[in-house]
Amino acid sequence: MAAILERSFIEICGFERETVPRFRDVTINPGASAPPGGVKYPDSAGGFSYEDSGKLLSVTSNRFIHWSTSGDTIQLVEQSLDVNLLNNAIRLKILQCPLLPGGVHIHETLNNVIILIVTSQSVHRLVLPHPTNMYHSELVTELQVQSVFTDVRRASVQDAAHSYMLPPGQSPITSAAWLSPHGHAHFALAPPSGGITVVTLPPHDQQGSVSVLELKQSSVIQRLAGWMPTAIRGEQSPSDLAVSLSAWSLDDDTFLFTMCQDLKLRVWSYKEQQCVLVTDLLDFVPAGREEMRRSQGQHRLRLCFSPSTGLCVAVHLTAPSNSQFCVLQLVASDNSRYSLEHISTHFSTQETLVDFVLTATEIWGLWVDEDNQTVMKYTNFEHNVAAMWNQVFAQPAPEEEVHIGPDQDPRETYLDVLFSPLRFTGAAIVKALQIYRRGTERILDLTWDSLKKEVTLTVENELQSSVTQFEFTQEDYRVLQVDFWSKFYACCLQYQEALSTPLALHVNQATAMVCVLKKGFVSFLLPCFAVDHLYLSSEEHLFSEEDTPISEDPELGSDVVQLVQCVRLVGECVQGDMACEMDRALDMLLSPERATEQVLENLLANGSDNLIEDINNQLQEVRNPLAAMTALLRELDLETDMEMSQSLSVRMSLSQLYGSSVSVSVVCQALCQTAMSRALLCRDILILQHLYLRLGDNVSSLQMQQDLIPRCCNLLCCYHLLKQLSQTFTSPVPLDTLDINLQHLSVLKLSDSPAVLPSRSVLNPQTVVELFYQNVARKLIVAQLFGQRGAEASQTPLHWPQLISSVVTLLSQHLWPTNPSFLFPECLMGNCQYTQLQEYVRLIGPWCQANVGSCRFVLGQAYLASGEGQKALQCFQEAAEVVKEEEFLMRLTGLEEETNTTAPRLSYYNKVLQLLEDIGLPELVINLATLAISEAGTDQRRQAALWTRIFKHHLDLGHNREAYEALTQNPEHSSQLDCLRQLVVVLCERAQLHDLVQFPYVNLHEEVVSIIESRARAVDLMTHNYYELLYAFHINRHNYRKAGTVMFEYSMRLGREVRTLRGLQKQVDCFLAALNCLRLIRPEYAWIVQPSSRAAVSRPGQTSPGKLAWVSRQIEILELKDVEKEYVLARCRLTLGQHEPACAAIAGGASAVEMVALLVQSGLFDSAILLCHTFSLPLTPIFEGLTFKCMKLQYGGEQSQNEAWNWLAANQLPSLITTKESSATDEAWRLLAAYLEKHQSQNAQYHRCVINRLLSHGVPVPDWLVNACKVNYGHKSACRMQQFRLRTPKLRCAREY
Repeated sequence: MAAILERSFIEICGFERETVPRFRDVTINPGASAPPGGVKYPDSAGGFSYEDSGKLLSVTSNRFIHWSTSGDTIQLVEQSLDVNLLNNAIRLKILQCPLLPGGVHIHETLNNVIILIVTSQSVHRLVLPHPTNMYHSELVTELQVQSVFTDVRRASVQDAAHSYMLPPGQSPITSAAWLSPHGHAHFALAPPSGGITVVTLPPHDQQGSVSVLELKQSSVIQRLAGWMPTAIRGEQSPSDLAVSLSAWSLDDDTFLFTMCQDLKLRVWSYKEQQCVLVTDLLDFVPAGREEMRRSQGQHRLRLCFSPSTGLCVAVHLTAPSNSQFCVLQLVASDNSRYSLEHISTHFSTQETLVDFVLTATEIWGLWVDEDNQTVMKYTNFEHNVAAMWNQVFAQPAPEEEVHIGPDQDPRETYLDVLFSPLRFTGAAIVKALQIYRRGTERILDLTWDSLKKEVTLTVENELQSSVTQFEFTQEDYRVLQVDFWSKFYACCLQYQEALSTPLALHVNQATAMVCVLKKGFVSFLLPCFAVDHLYLSSEEHLFSEEDTPISEDPELGSDVVQLVQCVRLVGECVQGDMACEMDRALDMLLSPERATEQVLENLLANGSDNLIEDINNQLQEVRNPLAAMTALLRELDLETDMEMSQSLSVRMSLSQLYGSSVSVSVVCQALCQTAMSRALLCRDILILQHLYLRLGDNVSSLQMQQDLIPRCCNLLCCYHLLKQLSQTFTSPVPLDTLDINLQHLSVLKLSDSPAVLPSRSVLNPQTVVELFYQNVARKLIVAQLFGQRGAEASQTPLHWPQLISSVVTLLSQHLWPTNPSFLFPECLMGNCQYTQLQEYVRLIGPWCQANVGSCRFVLGQAYLASGEGQKALQCFQEAAEVVKEEEFLMRLTGLEEETNTTAPRLSYYNKVLQLLEDIGLPELVINLATLAISEAGTDQRRQAALWTRIFKHHLDLGHNREAYEALTQNPEHSSQLDCLRQLVVVLCERAQLHDLVQFPYVNLHEEVVSIIESRARAVDLMTHNYYELLYAFHINRHNYRKAGTVMFEYSMRLGREVRTLRGLQKQVDCFLAALNCLRLIRPEYAWIVQPSSRAAVSRPGQTSPGKLAWVSRQIEILELKDVEKEYVLARCRLTLGQHEPACAAIAGGASAVEMVALLVQSGLFDSAILLCHTFSLPLTPIFEGLTFKCMKLQYGGEQSQNEAWNWLAANQLPSLITTKESSATDEAWRLLAAYLEKHQSQNAQYHRCVINRLLSHGVPVPDWLVNACKVNYGHKSACRMQQFRLRTPKLRCAREY
């Protein structure tokens, strides 16, 4: 694990991707006029860290405030490394009052954060609530909390009690400020006339007046709310002028340390109001004192107090050639006198000092060189005997020129460089865009993607407007593109350089965090790992290295240093096109060895013989090159066997550690910077190895080829991958897409995994590494760092260098492709970053042998998301080969919990099948399930489940034949029946009855019949046609009796349940079909069986006599004639229903006798006669009914005549008489006569019935009826009939008359 730290640091710029800083403006108008002479101070900056910022359980943990001043404006920003602070930036403008450099001082009390501000004409106090008083709980667990600047407008910034105007012409040169234990705000000012003036504001929560105190060597003069005229003070030497001022409270006194123009350090006691110590700093200058005395440079001093060393003072003495730092310690004697003891002197380089900070053991310096480049160093003033400065590697500025390959688009290449996460801030691009537009429009608050579109549109419009020709060659247009994009890029470089101007250093004494405050952003210093330290060190420091922590063996350590010098020589050769070709080869997945050989050939062909000779000579200094290379590669390798489980619990107090957007940006950019430098290091080592093959012996060459070169190639590919991932942005994903994806993952039981839980981004946009760190890795890393400490973790002080280095290392290991952890691809899958996931798998495919199956699985997920189902299926099949070997696939299939699983591949296939079903890809389900059957072996239950799946999806797709075949292959009878039942139902619903009937149903015939019968008896008769299906099924198999039975049952149910005209028609059709079937078979077999509802038997065990119980098992045999009777009855019912639809419901349940009465009543005498003949019923009701209708017609009106034609037409009338007009009455009598003639009866029963009916109503018997009796039954019968007529009272009266 490459976690060995060196003494050097590396700068990481935490760029936030905001196009416009979100400052809230606050204005203070003290009523001042513009200062005479136009006083103008340089820009400045500073920082403040809370006292408890190094305590883990504190609300102010990892929290600090930084500010920058420009003119009369100060920008204050509160930052936290753990949580995002809302409303954390304000822009305070004090009208007509330029801010003094170093004139902002922040102090904290128990309840407040107090900001003391010094301007050229005034002093101000800003009182804000302390963070501990802003939250209900001391433990902050939210991702976003309010800043102390949230209610800054309520802080009484305009209140006169919080400000004081200085007298005109007394603009201070430098200042210091502090708070007294009682809450007074003291401002120590150094006026240009010398001496010190202290302005004191009363406590902010008490009434009081401003007091002014002037300190000088001879006396003390104090006045309230005013200044003593300069004439009274007496003469002050110009050398008394303070150029730097600091205050420190010690015991019950406050000491003011002043660095004066005469190079003397004066210490004033505010309590005693006198100068208690004067030290001539030239005494500590070993040489060049006269030059130092004549120097007009800006000398500075800093204070630092620690329990171990007490109060220390560091003074920077500026001279043209020998600037130096002197560190002194304040020592108190027994008689309450103080003295300064010299600790050490450190000479600095001749760059221009910007700022320096003194800590308990170190001096941190910030310079700017002649090329306006930032230089940072630090040294230990306690134990550094050689007074050597340790290096701080500044983040390099963006390249001045962008290399564009012949196959690259200039626009895309420039956009990739401009909007990469490392090179440019959003503010620099916005300012460049405004200038490029010539200030025509103001850039509003754009998103990162919108800004990218605006830049593209602006540059392309500028290009188009400059074109005067209508035709261009492709090469000419490419040249124009490069020209215009390079101009915009140069503009961005200019503003990025301006925003990168360093202003100050800030060191958090509690956590040892060092920040560089720049004009446009804040950068952080991280410890440099040993291997990076060697590669990045300057020539001066590298040659001075005597040992390295990479190896405990001094000889091997020396060899490693010599080897790194050779590697650096190689790196100096590989520049420009050759470097780009190497990167392109890695992107195109070409062999690193072949690409290296090509680069080496180019180096030798370009006349680099002298350089090759230098490298060879340097190699001769390495005693054991192979051992040195092995040690170097071992340090570069991040592969680890350490458990990276995601089951570690994170304490609540640690849940937000390093979780803010600032931390996310810093950690991920640190990883990116490390990956970039190490990729270059691996590239140069690989080139050196191939060069060594040309120079070394055969034994060394064999080890180099078989071991070291493959290892180096693998490391190069790994670091190239990390570099690419760190610069790859995520794609925006709609919330509904995330929800759908989470639903799919829940099918796989991965939705509860922390790696797939989407969360809100703290950066917009964010890289995939930032996404992974924020969502997954951070909590795991914190658990790894603190999980083993238990309760001690909350008491552990937060040490920034150690913690941030561990975080970067562990994050790199989680991303390292050859480690067993698979959380990163899982995170991409869970957050729908499928394009980035495909690129990740593509880059590691040729060389990474870890998690191969898991990669194939997530690649299949990506293919599913893009609609490439067949590719996804192929990936899923490939992943099945290693399902028992990889942790992710074992967790996916549940093998971690099931220790006795005998078919892991089948469990895996089942999970994939569930996923495909949830997405809705039946074709893929069928293909994969067919493949999975071979894994089921002899397990019939699992085979049945797979065949059931295949059947289901074939059926859903309309593949009826394939569904039937899958059904027949099912080895489990119960599953087979379930599928068969579903097949019948679905095909019936789709009206695909032909397929259903034509299937052979081998060994399933009875089951099919039973299913259809049960369905037929369970559903609505008029909605579903299961009876007709069953009829067709039996007809197709020539089982006519069964078919007839089905139709008979169908018709009987229709008669009972569907008593409508449509139901009657259907019933008649069913009886006809049943009759047809029975007539197709031999007469002895023309019978059917039906359950008998009329059979009743005694229930077993029944004691009460006379009680019967219906037994459903009783059956009834029906022959052809019985069915015909039912048909006739149904036909008569239908005839009645058609004639009178209102009677359909009544007719549906009427018996034969009842139907005769209904038919007669409706005038359907033909049907009634047919029914009577069929059921052997007497015709008497028919003749009586017809006789009654004739009588009604004879004595009825015209309406009766008209209505009679309707029922007359429904009967078979005798031939009409055309010689004369016939009435309905005549036709009715003729119909009666025809029936009497046609249906003869014994003893003239029907004739007597008619006559009785006539005579009972007093209607005379027609002559034709008497004559008919004579003809048919003889004279004797006619005489009887005549006598019967005379017996009636009416006829008797007629005779007497």
